[in-house]
Amino acid sequence: MSSATLKRWLRPEVYPLFAALGVAVGICGMQLVRNISGNPEVRVTKENRAAGILDNHAEGEKYAEHPLRKFVRNKSPEIMPNINSFFADPK
Repeated sequence: MSSATLKRWLRPEVYPLFAALGVAVGICGMQLVRNISGNPEVRVTKENRAAGILDNHAEGEKYAEHPLRKFVRNKSPEIMPNINSFFADPK
């Protein structure tokens, strides 16, 4: 890389862009690894691909009901419930 390119892209104003792109690539990579390693419909090895369509509902249920979904299931769908209730509830 030339010094002109480094001076252009390694400035403090560009750090948030690098951070946002890094988070996006990390999320995509995490989802890719999760799907390849845990999705019952994805078959990487040749033996599993030869098996055809499997009716393994228990494995699909286990994949769909991951720990994050179980944690969020009974939570309020608000981002900041304390602030919302402070401004919305008359006292």
